[in-house]
Amino acid sequence: MESHSSIESDKIDFINDLCQKTLSTSTNFRILARTDKQLFKCDVCGKVFPQNCHLKRHFRTHTNDNPFSCHICCKSFSQKYHLHRHYQTHNSEKPYSCDVCGKDFSQKRYLTNHFRTHTNEKPYSCVLCNKQFSQKGQLNEHYRTHTNERPYACDVCGKQFSEKRYVTKHFRTHTGEKPYSCLTCDKRFSHKSDLNKHFLTHTNEKPFSCNLCGKSFSQKRHLNIHYRTHTNEKPYSCDVCSKKFSQRGSLTQHYRIHTNEKPFSCDVCHKKFSDKSNLNHHYRIHTKEKPYSCDICNKKFSQKQHLNEHYQSHTNEKSYSCDVCHKEFSYKSSLNHHYRTHTNEKPHSCDVCQKVFSQKQHLNEHYRTHTKEKPFSCDVCHKEFSLKSNLTMHYRIHTNENPYSCDVCHKKFSRRSILNVHYRTHTNEKPYSCVVCRKEFSDKSGLYVHYRTHTNEKPYSCDVCSKGFSQRREHYLVHTGEKPYECDLCGKMFSEKSGLKKHLMIHTGEKPFHCDLCGKMFAERSGLKQHCMIHTGEKPFQCEICEKWFNKKSTLVVHKKIHENRIPAPVLVRNCSECGKEFKSISGLWKHEKTHFGNAKEYKCNLCEKTFSEKSKLKQHNFIHTGEKPFQCETCGKRCNKKSSLVAHTKIHVTGLSSPVQVQKCSECGIEFKSSSGLWKHKKTHMKSESS
Repeated sequence: MESHSSIESDKIDFINDLCQKTLSTSTNFRILARTDKQLFKCDVCGKVFPQNCHLKRHFRTHTNDNPFSCHICCKSFSQKYHLHRHYQTHNSEKPYSCDVCGKDFSQKRYLTNHFRTHTNEKPYSCVLCNKQFSQKGQLNEHYRTHTNERPYACDVCGKQFSEKRYVTKHFRTHTGEKPYSCLTCDKRFSHKSDLNKHFLTHTNEKPFSCNLCGKSFSQKRHLNIHYRTHTNEKPYSCDVCSKKFSQRGSLTQHYRIHTNEKPFSCDVCHKKFSDKSNLNHHYRIHTKEKPYSCDICNKKFSQKQHLNEHYQSHTNEKSYSCDVCHKEFSYKSSLNHHYRTHTNEKPHSCDVCQKVFSQKQHLNEHYRTHTKEKPFSCDVCHKEFSLKSNLTMHYRIHTNENPYSCDVCHKKFSRRSILNVHYRTHTNEKPYSCVVCRKEFSDKSGLYVHYRTHTNEKPYSCDVCSKGFSQRREHYLVHTGEKPYECDLCGKMFSEKSGLKKHLMIHTGEKPFHCDLCGKMFAERSGLKQHCMIHTGEKPFQCEICEKWFNKKSTLVVHKKIHENRIPAPVLVRNCSECGKEFKSISGLWKHEKTHFGNAKEYKCNLCEKTFSEKSKLKQHNFIHTGEKPFQCETCGKRCNKKSSLVAHTKIHVTGLSSPVQVQKCSECGIEFKSSSGLWKHKKTHMKSESS
């Protein structure tokens, strides 16, 4: 006791003369005086204590022994004074009050620790990194970051932690316990800190503000992470690829790219995800939940990021610019994706077919071509889609919504991409070129379909007859007989939408395709293409047997049947649905059908005012007035005003005499005619008498 002496002071009664340590009570003085005589050492961890009771209390941290239990809530404690402190949570007694902010505390040491938030006093310093702390417990916890000591282990999974409170929190992941409840929305949480953060979503309180840009945050850690956007600090580095990150959580998620770990699974469809946030977003596909709403147009979104991106559609703000081509973007992610168009970087690869993509979203969408997954369903007709964008466009079929309008002709479209392709009909722009034949196309899909004419690829196959197609068609309706497309004017039904579109031109007389050489107009592009061969003399289709050339593939197909059995192939007859007249070609039937409609004879002669259903007939009629006979026989020089008359005349030279005339009888009265045109004109007299 000779090394210690008593001093007179209001607060400190004893001081050690050797170490100059001050002691507030005589009890502490006596404990320190004994340290040179006897110490009590823990057999488990080697830690020493000046008193045996301290060693006993410490030993309970190894045995998890909690002998002191609360008779109110049955909670157990390892030390008796911890139980006494716990009792104050039941009686709500808080006798200690802060002089600065008036906050009350149940224990004096809580008030002492709290007061340091006002004074910013941090009396405890780490001897290794000099970091300072306001509480000694925080310093002890911090030391374990240097020693990597994790003395607390989970009894269920064996995971180790540096602090006991972390074990308590972790254990709730096994039990599912959520003891903290929000008084506003009744949402429950497993940690009190999570509840406190959640409260800020109701109050919109953001007490932490950035000194540089003034942005506010609800949590201090979010502010600390935000500061790194100004300093470009990225303290977390990947051991595999050396990529750096500003947040530890981002690094943890990044590691899963290398390990392909997907620990989070959907309870509904069992799809797996590498991070929990993506799982939470995915759940909303099943629940249709859209908690984020636009204040301007009330549009709702399932993710906050989508809402923030949507806001810029109102402001038209484009704050991100490409350094290469100076194109501007509203979102940084869009700029990053755009950069890859310059670098041709495609970092995302499919595990199944090895196809690579520039964006992860495109890879995820591509995976569905292998899994056949279609998670998006139409509420009206229940049709399923693999992409949400396709579902959105499909809805417009039910709503007839066409939000995209052409500035030139004011035609409206349901999709922006179709509008962009449509613009090229005005500008004649054809940016896509075939590398084989140099043919140019206005849209990329047309180029892809064209490529297949060189490769003979037919990726689309009919499940019924196994017929292959180079592009997706509604061929299956041929087997079912279904004709879902109806003409509003005449009620005619069609199995394909393209067929209805072509048919409508009969009513409107629209012929959007014209020949640059003679000005002739056509309703279909294919008709114009075949017509151009008259000027060029091109005959691209050749018979492999007799090497004869044809300008139409259909003519070649008919010709080949002559070689099959050395006899002419049977002609496929097509009947008019109105009057039953038979035709050998679709074009003949199509021209005839015009005669049944009100605008059948739209071509008028300027001299005699006679009207015709076809421009070619008007042209032929004009030869009567002009006396022109453009068709000449190569043998005798005789001229005719009709090609059919010339064909009939040439038969005289082939046989040496007039060819036998094929007599045709009227089915109604039996009168005979030498020509089909004469018979047809005669039949009209019967049709008129029946109608009258």
